[in-house]
Amino acid sequence: MQFAPVLHAEWLKIRTLRSLPGALVALFVTTTVFSALAGTSSTSEPEFDPLFTTQVGVFLGQIAAISFGAMAVSAEFRNGALRLSLAAVPQRGHWFAAKMTAIALPALAVGLLTALASLFAARATLGPAADGLTTGEQARAVVGCGIYLMLMALFAAGLATLLRSGVTTLSLLIPFILIVSFVIGDAAGTAVEFMPDRAGQVILQQTYDGPLGPWSGLGVTALWAAVALLAGVWRLRRRDA
Repeated sequence: MQFAPVLHAEWLKIRTLRSLPGALVALFVTTTVFSALAGTSSTSEPEFDPLFTTQVGVFLGQIAAISFGAMAVSAEFRNGALRLSLAAVPQRGHWFAAKMTAIALPALAVGLLTALASLFAARATLGPAADGLTTGEQARAVVGCGIYLMLMALFAAGLATLLRSGVTTLSLLIPFILIVSFVIGDAAGTAVEFMPDRAGQVILQQTYDGPLGPWSGLGVTALWAAVALLAGVWRLRRRDA
C-alpha cells in the first residue's frame, strides 16, 4: 500500500477530532501569551536571558504539544478504532509511520509559527533589553523551538503507543516536566541536564554553560523521542489490536 493515502487518512483523523486542533491552538495561545508577559518582567536580574525570555512560554505550551501527541494515539485505543485502522493497513509499521508523520508535521508547523509569534510578542514588551540579540540567535530559537515542540509531541506519542493509554502517558509526563525536572532536578546534578525537556531547551538560551550545547541538547531530546517511538512500534507489533 502506498504511503500517501495512509498519511492522508491519518491526517483526516487528526483534523476531525476536535480536541487535537484544540491542543494546537492552546499551544499557540499559551506560549505566545506567556512569552509576551515574561517580557514585562524585570530585566535587571543577573541571570536574565533575553533570548530565552522570548520563548519562555514554551514551558507551559509544551504541555499542549505533549497532549496533542498522546491524544492523537490514544484515540486509536477507544471503541476498537485501532482494529479498523490495522484492517485497512495490515502493515503495522507502515501505519505507525503514517500516524507519527501526521503528528509530527502539524506539531512542527504550529511550533514554528508559535515560536515566531512569541518572539515578536516578547520583543515588543522587552523593548531595548532585546536589542543585543543577533539575527542568528533569534533564528536558532525559533527553529529550535519548533523542532523541540515536535519532538515532545512524538515523545508523548511513542509513550502512549507503548502504554496504550493517553491518560497514563499524561499522568507520567506532565508531573515529570513540571515537578521532577525543574523542582527536584536542580538537586540531581548533571544528570538532569540530559532529561528530554531540559536538554532540548538549551537551544532557546543565549548563554549556556552546561555539558550540552544548543544542537547537542536538541539531539538528546531527539534520542529520547526515538527511543519512545521504537518502544511504541515494538509494542504495537507484539500486541493484539
